[in-house]
Amino acid sequence: MQELPPLSSLPVESDATAIALQIVADIQRAAPANTPEARELRKRWTAVATQWPGPFVLDVAFHLLEVHGQRFFAYELVRYHPDALARVNASVAERFGAGIASWGEVDMFGTLIAGHAWRRGQIPDAAIHEWARRDNRWWRRAALVSTIPLNVQNQGGSGDPICTLAVCQILVDDRDDMVVKAVSWALRETVRHDRRAVQAFIDKHRSRLAARVTREVENKLRTGLKAPRRPT
Repeated sequence: MQELPPLSSLPVESDATAIALQIVADIQRAAPANTPEARELRKRWTAVATQWPGPFVLDVAFHLLEVHGQRFFAYELVRYHPDALARVNASVAERFGAGIASWGEVDMFGTLIAGHAWRRGQIPDAAIHEWARRDNRWWRRAALVSTIPLNVQNQGGSGDPICTLAVCQILVDDRDDMVVKAVSWALRETVRHDRRAVQAFIDKHRSRLAARVTREVENKLRTGLKAPRRPT
């Protein structure tokens, strides 16, 4: 990877459009082949962005997303800039989530942007619940994936079974495959914080939940694994 421009050549007064273009040029030059390589490049820009206020970082991220289609880089730039992340409320999150239309895009949005803002109290429960009730399958999945940062330690979560189960309750009858998989994921991540609450949820809604959910979650409760290996 080529060296980034010195901080002195990237003043805060620079136009967000120009900064976004510079980032895109760096991405194209580096041509990262996988997520770890892309993340290494993003870390270098995060170091540069420590000199920038949150609103400016948000502007750069929106340019990256809306003009250049760089969703991963836009999300990560905000996720690892404390002042920018602190400014993500429901309307900002909605803008970052506009156009989500695949498994990967939704999971980036939920685990890098929405879930962290929700965990910090910047997005109200009502907004997440509204996503869960939408006709759009990807927003329904986003509501569930947003529970992951509540419950995963390396994402800052200390466990929130109440909020997680409330979203799962809304989607208990959903049979869209992307949603079913996310219900299972959300419940499995909650097991480590409140096994009894998860088991009670499964027992109460067994007749309504997709078979995949009950199977995977009960495997997790029993063995610690989603799908235990069969004896050879």
